[in-house]
Amino acid sequence: MMNYKFTIKLLCAVVLSIFCFSAADAKPKTKAKIEPGAAQFDMYLPLLKGKRVAFMGNQTSEVNGVHVVDLLMEKGVNIVKAFAPEHGFRNMADAGEKINDQIDEKTGIPIVSLYGRVNKPTPEMLKDVDVMVFDIQDVGARFYTYIYSMQRLMEAGAENGVPVIVLDRPNPLGYYIDGPVLEDTCTSGIGRNPIPIVYGMTEGELALMMNGEGWLKDGVKCDLTVIPCKNYDHSMRYSLPILPSPNLPTDRSVNLFPSVCFFEGTPLSEGRGTKWPFEVFGSPLIDSTATDFTFTPEPTFGDKRPKQNGKLCYGRDLRNEPEQKEINLEYIIWAYNNYTDKEKFFNHRGFSLRAGNYDLEEQIKAGMSPKDIKKTWQDGLDDFKKKRKKYLIYKDF
Repeated sequence: MMNYKFTIKLLCAVVLSIFCFSAADAKPKTKAKIEPGAAQFDMYLPLLKGKRVAFMGNQTSEVNGVHVVDLLMEKGVNIVKAFAPEHGFRNMADAGEKINDQIDEKTGIPIVSLYGRVNKPTPEMLKDVDVMVFDIQDVGARFYTYIYSMQRLMEAGAENGVPVIVLDRPNPLGYYIDGPVLEDTCTSGIGRNPIPIVYGMTEGELALMMNGEGWLKDGVKCDLTVIPCKNYDHSMRYSLPILPSPNLPTDRSVNLFPSVCFFEGTPLSEGRGTKWPFEVFGSPLIDSTATDFTFTPEPTFGDKRPKQNGKLCYGRDLRNEPEQKEINLEYIIWAYNNYTDKEKFFNHRGFSLRAGNYDLEEQIKAGMSPKDIKKTWQDGLDDFKKKRKKYLIYKDF
């Protein structure tokens, strides 16, 4: 006689084993680690062999915690000099602090400052250089100025017949595009090209666009090579392994930066001089009945003279805000509506340079909603997106 209990147990065991194997097979594979262009040595070491190399980088120019200059010199690359941008070459200086020429203590190579008396390599600086390498982490916002350091390097390369290699890095805001496209009347040191505030491109892709669209000075063309990242596409989120600059210390501050940086064009504190730069904002002149959040800016590493230094500021705490997938105009509109001296809220030129046009100030004053304001950006964004597609290296979002 059949042992039904045994049969049922056997069937259950078979079904369970099938389920377990199926579940194991269905388990998603671990995503491959994103690697920056700097880690793809096989792709660019041959381009440096036997060449005199100038390297432009900073503290973000690392692979697995080791500076790229150190790695290249270990591999026998002849680096004859380094170019230092804002904040310095290895160590971070305050925003706006002058960077002097110096000797790199670790390698002995000369470090030439491009954030002081000159901001671009001169013909004299390039007399002993065969190729220039650029490797600095961007954060994906138009007013974050390392993309213009790269642009000037490309211009110097084009003008002096020196090729440029861009070691690409992921864009932590590379998963969306938003903001007004920069207008000609608002070009400056924090905006040179007709791109939106958040452009959804890596530096390598943007370098190709600068070259291809004729955005280098006088329309010159650079002999450009981009070394791409590995295992990256534009749908991905990327957590920066090292601080890109003193006032962007967290992933949240980077995420909020495009929305909160508007306050740099107003008297309000954007959180510099606190532990939470670009994660809080406020002013002594915000209506105290509109909020229960306060903070007091003080001199800190990264900003020794913050706006509203030593003054109690009323404002907003954004540290628990959800991830921003577009520019959030509600912050600047709320601040304007609750500011008690509206005639002095906008630094007209400073605000417009960050906005990229003179319209946004007037739109906020007129009480337009974020939705209606953004409708006025759409034609420019559509045109930019069409141009952008030609220069993408990575799968789009």
